[in-house]
Amino acid sequence: MSESKNEETQNLPANTAEKLANEVEKRAHNRTKRPGNTAFRKYIGEDWGERPNGPQRSEVADFLPARHAKLGRQFIGERLVFPAGDLQVRSNDTDYRFRAHSAFAHLSGLGQEDEPGSVLVLDPIPNTDGSNDAPTHTATLYFHPRASRTSEEFWANSRHGEFWVGARLSAAEMSTLTGLKVAHIDGLRDALAKDLGARQTQLRTIANVDPKIDALVTEIRSQNGILEGAAEADFQLSEAASELRLIKDAYEIAEMQKAVNITHAGFTEILRNLPRAIGHWRGERVVEGAFGAKAREEGNGLGYETIAASGNHANTLHWIGNDGPVREGDLILVDAGAEVDSLYTADITRTLPVNGKFTDTQREIYEAVLEACEAALTKANESGVRFCEIHAAAMEVIAKHLENWGILPCTAAESLHPEAQYHRRWMPHGTSHHLGLDVHDCAQAKRELYDLAQLEPGMIFTIEPGLYFRADDLKVPERFRGIGVRIEDDILVTETGAIRLSEDIPRTVEAVEAWIEQAKENL
Repeated sequence: MSESKNEETQNLPANTAEKLANEVEKRAHNRTKRPGNTAFRKYIGEDWGERPNGPQRSEVADFLPARHAKLGRQFIGERLVFPAGDLQVRSNDTDYRFRAHSAFAHLSGLGQEDEPGSVLVLDPIPNTDGSNDAPTHTATLYFHPRASRTSEEFWANSRHGEFWVGARLSAAEMSTLTGLKVAHIDGLRDALAKDLGARQTQLRTIANVDPKIDALVTEIRSQNGILEGAAEADFQLSEAASELRLIKDAYEIAEMQKAVNITHAGFTEILRNLPRAIGHWRGERVVEGAFGAKAREEGNGLGYETIAASGNHANTLHWIGNDGPVREGDLILVDAGAEVDSLYTADITRTLPVNGKFTDTQREIYEAVLEACEAALTKANESGVRFCEIHAAAMEVIAKHLENWGILPCTAAESLHPEAQYHRRWMPHGTSHHLGLDVHDCAQAKRELYDLAQLEPGMIFTIEPGLYFRADDLKVPERFRGIGVRIEDDILVTETGAIRLSEDIPRTVEAVEAWIEQAKENL
């Protein structure tokens, strides 16, 4: 890998960070000799061909004004700041792949690994109250556009230079792509400070995304005497940006379906690799790798770390070490989701018999969980149902089966009482969460708009009950020990009811067994 300059200085005072960054850059040049003569600079900047045509307007650009307007009406006359975030150091001078903050991605339309260090600003339009759907804010994307080929940045800058990271978009190209007004990131300070003292305009930002932007906003607030209540103001903006994503628009729904379709292909790739996983000392990683390769080939990559939990590992809810064997006769629980280029992610779980056939005991547990899935979806299709009632419907089924197996210390009805909840020993997590740009989307939303809210068209969420019988759990029959089952689907609420976006991913016992058999035949 070519060397590049990068040091984690963002938590230091500005002057100290700048000095340290400069010193790091000097030391980086100790490793390579950088020519400084005029002849070299002229030579490296000349005789380049025409650039290819720039991007076309993106599909999502048409949806951005409505998102801005819906959010802006909550903050009339206020300047709203959405940092993308910046590159994070993985080790020494290498960075993790960049992934923008979800509020920035949602409001800018940028996906993939685009534009670390950028900031979207919604600037208030004077003398508007948002009535009659009039725009309340003007959106400007502040970013670092492409430098000319005659500049030193072109060949020598490892952060932005074309030799290092490829051709960045020009300001005109970025405007065409996003449909937004754009400006150079160097103008951000003046733009944020403009008219604050005269108008007493509130300045809000999504905090804790980019330390440099946090420091800049704090400095500007201090200079203009508007520090009081800043933390609460920023929290309110974060909350509102999260709630904005509770109802997906048509573009988002289509992207979610793409993510589900790629995830389906990833699970099929897992099935093709199961025979190899059985013979590997780290078979779980064979499964993880098979899914990850398909997610990266067809999408942007993983929406979250894959859980490939074979045997008793399935009873550890967040098993992501994936370092165990995959044994003949076991079940393997795979919780995985592909993220598409727009950064929307699926979230699917299937519990698969490694050898292609469920045992009687495995089937008994699996079908209890499947029944809970169906009860939850049925509840989601009732008129006026609240989000929290989906979980309650699934738990009625789970508790019933635990009672029938003689596992509960009381009746199912008694266990379901809020002060009892004995069934949670074997089903400790929630049944549903919202899904979108984040795998646990809209997590900052107020409870009355999330857990207690009635379902509305455009909501996308999971249904994912499970039963987890640990190998060391002496309260369950011996034949159940070491078996963990979860089934998870992605649900869209439409005008006519709740449907599974993942309907085509096999889920019944018979369909799963046939799916595995077909994958074996196609090897």
